[in-house]
Amino acid sequence: MNSEIIESFSLIAKEKGIDRDYLIGVVEEVFKTILQKRFGEEARFEVIVNMDRGDIECQLSRTIVEKVGNPDLEISLDEVNTRGNEDELDLGDDYIEILPLSSFGRRLVLLAKNTLNQKIRDIEKEVIFSDYKKKIGDIVIGEIYQNRKHDILVNHNKNELVLPKNEQIPGEKYIKGRILRAVIKEIRRDKGNPQVIISRADNEFLRRLFEIEIPEIFDGVIEIKAIARQPGMRAKVAVESTDKRVDAVGACIGMKGVRITSIVKELNGENIDVFSWSDDIKTLIIRALNPGKIKNIEIDTQHKKATIYAEEKQAGTIVGLRAVNINLASRVTGYEIELIREKKSILELDEDIELPELRDELGEELVNLLIENRYDTALDVLRAGKEAIAQIEGIDPDSIDELFRILTEQLTESEG
Repeated sequence: MNSEIIESFSLIAKEKGIDRDYLIGVVEEVFKTILQKRFGEEARFEVIVNMDRGDIECQLSRTIVEKVGNPDLEISLDEVNTRGNEDELDLGDDYIEILPLSSFGRRLVLLAKNTLNQKIRDIEKEVIFSDYKKKIGDIVIGEIYQNRKHDILVNHNKNELVLPKNEQIPGEKYIKGRILRAVIKEIRRDKGNPQVIISRADNEFLRRLFEIEIPEIFDGVIEIKAIARQPGMRAKVAVESTDKRVDAVGACIGMKGVRITSIVKELNGENIDVFSWSDDIKTLIIRALNPGKIKNIEIDTQHKKATIYAEEKQAGTIVGLRAVNINLASRVTGYEIELIREKKSILELDEDIELPELRDELGEELVNLLIENRYDTALDVLRAGKEAIAQIEGIDPDSIDELFRILTEQLTESEG
């Protein structure tokens, strides 16, 4: 049994990098407990473990007396002499006896073995817990070996990692045998066992992917200032260069988009908006809302709120599908964003209509009369105003309101 125990502990020390002195202490503690069970708590003994020789030596010290009262604590001089008494010990001296494990009895030996095996398992659990705790935030690569209802089990260096449902990328398929990358998010204890939680949905996973794919970020030339994700749909990443010669956004995108494409592929097609960081909150919010275009912005720094004004046709782009764009912009900037939709006045419309196209609605005579007076389009007429149009010879003043109504109606329909 000696060699089995030492061999097991030596193997753990080598594979797990555990301090040998600590392991020796564990073995000593177990055997001291066994000795106390056998000889009582008052017994004086010492356990010596030699890892190199693969040996465990248990020494029991008893006082030499003339008449033995407690055989666990005392031994008679006659018995010592019978055993040889090579050291010429006398009454009152300590007699040290080396105890073979077989003298403990089968039950105690089995108890020692089981206790040590349990200690080995406990040490292995603690090593796993400590090892992965140091790696929180790092990316690991593992193989899916079980797909359960609420989580995925991943094998990493013969250790079980857990990818919960809420840490998965929605819509992504997790097939047994697939090799995947994920970030170590946290370490928990589940009934004493270490549980390593990994994530593909966490912001930190995206940050680590950027560090891997973009050397300038890994080297510290470019800094990621903020990240916001809606896993599987969209992400926004604000970056800043510490070197004016380096374009932060361009470096992240890469030539022909090769760098960002690699990250998007890893994230199951998640769209990634990379934009330049700004200490000016207005500029930052405008960039974060891209590709939406806004007309004006009001900032309440005290309550960290921003009110943005935009044309009605830009509202869909600003808000985005399922409000993802505006929500991510809010999270990445740290400001609550409220959108106010503004309707264009009729004179601000981008579309215009040539008057000859409105002959059916206005009548040929009126159209010709307006064109002769250099009013070629509907907006030309509206911008001139009713008073100016009423001055044109041949136009009935009572028809001005109807003319403007028709032109406004036609322009509105055209813009819509």
